[in-house]
Amino acid sequence: MIKEEIYFDSRDGKSRLHGVRYRPEDPRAVRGVVQIVHGMAEYVERYEEFAAFLTARGYVVTGDDHLGHGKSVEEGGKYGYFCENDPATVLVRDVHRLKKMTEALYPDVPYVIMGHSMGSFITRNYLCRYGTGISAAIIMGTGMQPRAVVETAAAVTALQKLFCGAGHVSRLIDRLAFGGYNKKIADARTKWDWLSRDEDRVKRYMEDPLCGFTFTVNGFTALFELISRLYRGENLEQIPKKLPVLMVSGDADPVGDCGKGVKMAYNSLVGAGLENVRLKLYEGGRHELLNETNREEVMRDIHDWLEETVGGNAVKRRE
Repeated sequence: MIKEEIYFDSRDGKSRLHGVRYRPEDPRAVRGVVQIVHGMAEYVERYEEFAAFLTARGYVVTGDDHLGHGKSVEEGGKYGYFCENDPATVLVRDVHRLKKMTEALYPDVPYVIMGHSMGSFITRNYLCRYGTGISAAIIMGTGMQPRAVVETAAAVTALQKLFCGAGHVSRLIDRLAFGGYNKKIADARTKWDWLSRDEDRVKRYMEDPLCGFTFTVNGFTALFELISRLYRGENLEQIPKKLPVLMVSGDADPVGDCGKGVKMAYNSLVGAGLENVRLKLYEGGRHELLNETNREEVMRDIHDWLEETVGGNAVKRRE
């Protein structure tokens, strides 16, 4: 595997984003591209094990650190803060900018977008806006919170912005949004046990200075807006009906309400007329499937689906 670090301009008009590109040693072996859209309070290089798995099988893997995340945060910058103007849209457009850059290098192979957690909400919004230009999508660790809950959270966030400012690090909203995630974890050792059953992977997350930070009001505003847009039928109607979509989650993942919210998200796509959506829930799996005890099974399943969906003689784009 060859690893390249890349930098490009964000659609916020101010920032430079850090990204990575992993490619097979033999350029003739490239079968497709998988672009990763990472989750909240983490960064794209955490997916390097998965990238190594896919590059060994002929896939280029790329992704960037979102605004306010990873190496995209400049010295003196603030983690968990995206940008001043319409951050929910900027996040989606940044994904598309990297997609266009990468597609120019590999124009003749299938292109797949994969989003995890917060990245799954970005990706689902991406499908509404740019879905005609990709071959398939993978939605991992997603959910579908009740609309009233999202609206209430957005209202609380708006109040905090009014009184504390958009840059305020909101531990209140963080507790309200995520404070109950460990409740169904028997004998939880840490506040992050809901991420994985693998104690070593949880430990690595806790010790990583680029993980686990608390979002600002600005960050939460963007997150709730991304989720809110997925309730609008006119947005979902824009997703190409024949686009293959794989949804994977653990049935013990609190982000997906232990499968209930994932099924709601699945039903929202089917209800919008998508004809090729597949859902798989992993028994006992928590939030980070690629850091779970059965991660090799998950990686194999994703690869098998890629081969079935876009491998071999599959068409490059879905019109």
